Amino acid sequence: MNRIELLGVPVDVCLPENLEEEIMKILEKPGTKQIVFLTLWDLLKARNKKKDFGDCLRNADLILPISKSILKGARFLKLDVPVRYNPFNAVIQILNTLDHHYKSLYLLGAHKKTLQKAEHNVHDTFKNLRIVGRYVGYFPKSSESDVVQAIYKASPSLVILSEGIKEKNLWAYHRRDKFSSSIFLYYPDCIGIFAGRIRRVSEKTFDAGKEIWNEIGHNPFKVFLIFPYMRYKILLLFYRLFRKDKKSGEAGVYHVESLEKNKEEPKES
Repeated sequence: MNRIELLGVPVDVCLPENLEEEIMKILEKPGTKQIVFLTLWDLLKARNKKKDFGDCLRNADLILPISKSILKGARFLKLDVPVRYNPFNAVIQILNTLDHHYKSLYLLGAHKKTLQKAEHNVHDTFKNLRIVGRYVGYFPKSSESDVVQAIYKASPSLVILSEGIKEKNLWAYHRRDKFSSSIFLYYPDCIGIFAGRIRRVSEKTFDAGKEIWNEIGHNPFKVFLIFPYMRYKILLLFYRLFRKDKKSGEAGVYHVESLEKNKEEPKES
């Protein structure tokens, strides 16, 4: 697996046939781990050095792009082009991996009835996957310590965070020192889809990169995303013309294994 930098933001190049192997490698690591589904809007957000989302991504163990524009951007800058993942299909592949290896799962998010229905359906589908706990989303601040403690004690292989988690990907990152050895994955529609309450985007719509129109249909204000999208196009042109040092094979691409090795090696005094 390679990790490239697109406009200064890390993105992983991981082939679907290698995903199971990568998941097992991540599980073997100590401490809190994180998988991120990266949208174009996340990528632009991560460039803001005043916020810690960029640090969250740089510390993530696997960053899978889900926006077609990210692939086009990498191709335009002549970087290694990552594989675009449909987030729901990726979750199914990850759960299949955990199921094959008799691992465990914790569900965090959504309202009670939706969460219970999702747990039931996941249990029926993945027979060897142990669901070691669940907790609703939208919980008050006063309940947070109970949620953290419950996850710590259950020590699941994977925690899926869904709707009702205000900090989204940053929830696990901000509390990474409070867990033992779990992978955290935020996907807002996941529990709702498992419960049959949320209708997933069709494969045809996703493959065409037109899922944004579904989002605009639910929230018309998202039409204003055209402005950050145009900013993205301008940034790509700027990098293409003036940041040639970021081409594939140079500073813009690095191996995740090498990065981890460098972190482990002590600095010379």
